[in-house]
Formats: sequence, C-alpha cells, structure tokens
Amino acid sequence: MATPRSWVTRVTTVTSDGLRWQGEDSLTRIIAITNQKGGVGKTTTAINLAAGLSDAGKRVLVVDLDPQANATMGSGINKRSLTQTVYHVLLGLATVESVRLSAKSGNYHLLPANRDLAGAEVEMVELEHRETRLKSALAPILQEYDFILLDCPPALNLLTLNGLVAADAVVIPMQCEYYALEGLSDLVATIKKVRTSLNPRLEIEGLLRTMFDPRNVLAQQVSDQLQQHFGDKVYNTIIPRNVRLAEAPSFGAPAVALDRECKGSQAYLALTSEILARAGVEPAPVAA
Repeated sequence: MATPRSWVTRVTTVTSDGLRWQGEDSLTRIIAITNQKGGVGKTTTAINLAAGLSDAGKRVLVVDLDPQANATMGSGINKRSLTQTVYHVLLGLATVESVRLSAKSGNYHLLPANRDLAGAEVEMVELEHRETRLKSALAPILQEYDFILLDCPPALNLLTLNGLVAADAVVIPMQCEYYALEGLSDLVATIKKVRTSLNPRLEIEGLLRTMFDPRNVLAQQVSDQLQQHFGDKVYNTIIPRNVRLAEAPSFGAPAVALDRECKGSQAYLALTSEILARAGVEPAPVAA
C-alpha cells in the first residue's frame, strides 16, 4: 500500500491549453498499467482512471507506450496526423514538453504514440541507458503532475521495461479466467526482477478485475483465488462488462467523460476514489 502523503491545496487554475486543474503541492505518483496479455482493459483503465483523477482535481499525464496507440485514439487524438510522439522522446529527439497534447475530453495531458513506436524498441537496443530513457525524459516535468499513468503494451518488452523502471507502482488489469493466472505469475516475477536490479521502489499498487461477469462461475472462482493469494492488493472495485466502455473509444473520449452514469464509468470513478484513499489523498473537485 502506498505511503500516505501530505497535499497542500492551492487555487483552481486553467492552463494555457484550456485544461482545468486544482493546483497542488504534491509528490508525483507514476503508475504503470500493464499486463502482457492483450485485451484485458489496460487502455480503458488508463484513460478512464486519468479522467476520474482529473475529475477529482488531480493533474494527470497519460503516456501511451503501445505502438497500437489505443490510448491516443481513445483520447480523441488522431495518431495518423502526429509528427512527433513518445517515440521521439524515447530516442532523445524531442522533449515531453514539446510532444504532449491536451486530451480535452478527459481533461488530462497525453504523450501520444503511433506505429513509429514499434521501431523504438529495436533502435533503443544500441543506445546507452536504454532501460531508463523514459524515466529520464519524465524527470523535468514531474512537478507539473500529481499522477502520471503509463499505458504499457501487451508484452514484456523494452517499452514495458521502460515503464516499470520509471514507475512507482504497477496496476494490473486482468480478466478472471484461467490463462490470466498463468500470465500473472510471469508478470509478478518480472516486477520482482526489475525491483531487484533497476527500480527498488517499484511496488504492485493493485490487481484490478476487469470485464467481470458475476454469472460466470469460473470468474467467481478465479476472483476468490486472487483475493486469497494477494489479499488487499486486489482492489475492492470490480469493472463490469459494459457496452458503454466498449463504445467510448469510437467517440474519442473516456467513458467517464462520455457517460458518467453508466455502470462502467461508475466503476472507474469508484476505482479512482479507492486509489486516492490508498495514497492517503482527499479528492479536490474542480469548481465549475
């Protein structure tokens, strides 16, 4: 569980790009959202958690580390029109400040991606400090954000490794099915190795049960196993299967911003509250 932090609230501000934030003196928390299994809700979690944290008055940056660029498109940014992305940042060709964009639908900043990022892993192999390039790139802007969310690709590759080295904590979205347990053990082993050799502060923030159908007996059984093995590392919040969550990316907006009252949005808002509570942080809603 995260160490409680002291937060000193300042006044609500409107940034030059139109985003409305409750400025605060805080320690930035970097959370990698990762699972090597695809289709478990990593991007949905990243952008809806970002929108939820922003709604609670927190300054948020989302970093899209997946060459598929789903977080970019789901935030309303056309990946095909981008001239600079996180690819350029990782290779030292651009700074975070020059590449980040405003995802106004969710009221957060985004470090976007496109398919160029697929080449970054090959190109970084020959570079010095290849595992710490994201961490170094984020260092100059840490004080501008309360939370930085890293949407990692569905693979334990060099991009994911950069995310784990830069992060304070890991959120693991997962479906409650048999193969999910198999992959989880590999991911936990990787996190332990990163903590031992590259990032001693890295911790598992929590396991998030996604796309959950309570009528499914196997899902209930796997959920029980997770709670028995990981205890309070498993979030109380469960993300249900929800049509609105699946539809939202086609509108280029998080479901939390698109339809706040749907079951999926309500679940992510509950997750937001749970994450803030674990960090000892009180929400500071932005005034209208």
